[in-house]
Amino acid sequence: MNSGKGVFVLILVAVFAVIGGSSLFVVQEQQLALLLRLGEIVDADFKPGLHFKVPVIQDVVKFDKRIQTLDANPERFLTVEKKFVVVNSYVKWRISDVAQFYRSTKGSSDTTSRLLLARINAALRDEFGKRTVQEVVSGERAEIMATLARNANEQAADLGVEIVDVRVKQIDFSDDISENIYERMRTERHRVAAELRAEGAEAAERIQADADRQRVEIVSSAYREAEKLRGDGDAQAAETYAQAFNQNAEFYAFWRSLTAYRDVFSSGDSMMVLDPESDFFRYFNANEK
Repeated sequence: MNSGKGVFVLILVAVFAVIGGSSLFVVQEQQLALLLRLGEIVDADFKPGLHFKVPVIQDVVKFDKRIQTLDANPERFLTVEKKFVVVNSYVKWRISDVAQFYRSTKGSSDTTSRLLLARINAALRDEFGKRTVQEVVSGERAEIMATLARNANEQAADLGVEIVDVRVKQIDFSDDISENIYERMRTERHRVAAELRAEGAEAAERIQADADRQRVEIVSSAYREAEKLRGDGDAQAAETYAQAFNQNAEFYAFWRSLTAYRDVFSSGDSMMVLDPESDFFRYFNANEK
């Protein structure tokens, strides 16, 4: 009898332990939890910590509330120029309304990915359809990403998720579009190069003209200064000669005659036909006398 009672007590303890264990559940800091009763949502507002539920009748479903990444497959989109571009993108998202998320997707990751990608692709299609290839590739990438994230977040609100960010990893083109883009890039580079060459030639002409002007001005100024110095020198020499002549006119006349004799007879073979009584031989005649 005591043995049977002991076994019965152990069984009761085990049953209560199982029931007690199945009545408790823990919600982690990074988790969101739903309390379901026969598949229907009973409660969705659980703070991190220990909580209770009715075993068997109630069930708990947990989800990760951290930001998650969804890589999208490359998709073809049509630009405003009616040209196709292949866009490779990814999405950063997290659950904002766990009850709505469960109603929309039943917690299925495949369903969530499919529904999110449909909305992201719709937003991408709308944005790329408003812009040219060049705007998509270069000029307005940041604006496109911000608009995409905003529009995609609005479209994904019915899923109970928040779109944190949308990014385009790569944009590819078909062969004909790539060739057109490369040709346009080459044309643009040739145009820029031609403009730079023209600006360089214009600057060179301007520098050359300025150098020529400065050279003419420098030469003219130097010539003017040289002529002025030469004139001053000639004037000073004339004044010196005049002063010397006034001090001793006879000696000055004699010195001028000697200078003339030296210049005339320095070669040794000079011949002159002059009157011996001319002024040129005045000092020769004076010595003879």
